[in-house]
Amino acid sequence: MTSKLIPISTQTAIPQSTSVVIIGGGIVGVSAALSLAEKNIPVVLLEKGQIAAEQSSRNLGWIRKTSRHANDVPLAQAADRIWAKMAERVGADVGYRQSGIMFLAKTDEQMSIHESWLSSVSDLNLGSQLLNPKEIDRHVPGGRGMWKGGVYTPSDGRAEPAIATSALAKAAMNAGAILIQNCAVRDLSRSAGKVSGVITEQGEIECDQVLLAGGAWSRRFLGNMGVSLPTLPVVASVLRTKPMEGPTEIAVGGPDFSFRKHKDGGFIIMQRGKVDAPITLDHLKIGLQFKDQLRFGKDALNISLGTPFFKDLIMPRRWSANKPTPFEAERVKNPAINHQLLQDALQNTHQAWPQFEQAKIEESWAGLIDVTPDSTPVIDRVKAIPGLTVATGFSGHGFGTGPAAGQLAADIVLNDTLLVNPDPYRFDRF
Repeated sequence: MTSKLIPISTQTAIPQSTSVVIIGGGIVGVSAALSLAEKNIPVVLLEKGQIAAEQSSRNLGWIRKTSRHANDVPLAQAADRIWAKMAERVGADVGYRQSGIMFLAKTDEQMSIHESWLSSVSDLNLGSQLLNPKEIDRHVPGGRGMWKGGVYTPSDGRAEPAIATSALAKAAMNAGAILIQNCAVRDLSRSAGKVSGVITEQGEIECDQVLLAGGAWSRRFLGNMGVSLPTLPVVASVLRTKPMEGPTEIAVGGPDFSFRKHKDGGFIIMQRGKVDAPITLDHLKIGLQFKDQLRFGKDALNISLGTPFFKDLIMPRRWSANKPTPFEAERVKNPAINHQLLQDALQNTHQAWPQFEQAKIEESWAGLIDVTPDSTPVIDRVKAIPGLTVATGFSGHGFGTGPAAGQLAADIVLNDTLLVNPDPYRFDRF
């Protein structure tokens, strides 16, 4: 994980009971805990490892509406409003800057994708605009890429994953939430056909409602109860440079690179055109549900069969609540970094903007992303298990919408007025 992740201290002993239990200490679960605590709802969040130690601290930090599915944009717009007031809300800087995001096109085909997206959101007043090469150079000077054009949304922004979720977690505890790290949930207790508690490695906590926000672990947790959530893993490798002069404060995504300014003066960079897709048993079980993604995005996937397959194969998919689970065997998932992809990303970046020829890598990391068949999350009640709600499957863009997604999930748990229309996030759409 990034060395910049700010660790937090939480209590260690579980309470006997509460109103809501949240499983998972990423940005979505922590945001839900904060939303509930601010409404004086007793809530306990349980994290099997360390708060924000997986994808919530390993992502790029982009807060974007650009290139999201049109039906997912209202949640991103709600997130913009929440991020804008986040520092005041939590009493700490989370690195939020509304500095804009730009995507570039090198070919007519790539440009047509941006044009189609802009047309699909034309009624949402995003302020997004198509750019020609001269306009790109004006916004991000000093480049030498031969661009067909791009799309730019000035109201998009960024925050710092290594500090944001930790700041939200501290605020949640200050508001009355109980957070406990290194405590895995093994199973749910049920009475009269609905959830009545959670069984943890420390014992049972009685509760009325459970929110599962376990990221890439959610499919395995639900599978133990006979519920199938279609998600598959991909791995993204990321680097941070040492402090350096750069061309812009705007986050820029090219076909085979991306960069954005880090608060400490360096840049966060990745090979935007490639992610690793290590084959697991789930690819064989549910891969056909992803055939459309594979058809249109296969060039972006480094598909491989190796150690991850065999590790996944021996990891239990069924267990009893009185014995250790996979969540205790692997507290924090640390996928292998693809250093070749990072070297390619750095080379592609400085080919496009010569300023990056001076870039020196300060650190690198990799994160596991849980992807759904339509790249849109699930935020919904699980009808098969009354009292259980899930918020997971964010497909690599959960950090930006995380605070709004957590609030929406809390609204669903409480049967309260909903932040946005939840229909795009229905579980039963699969």
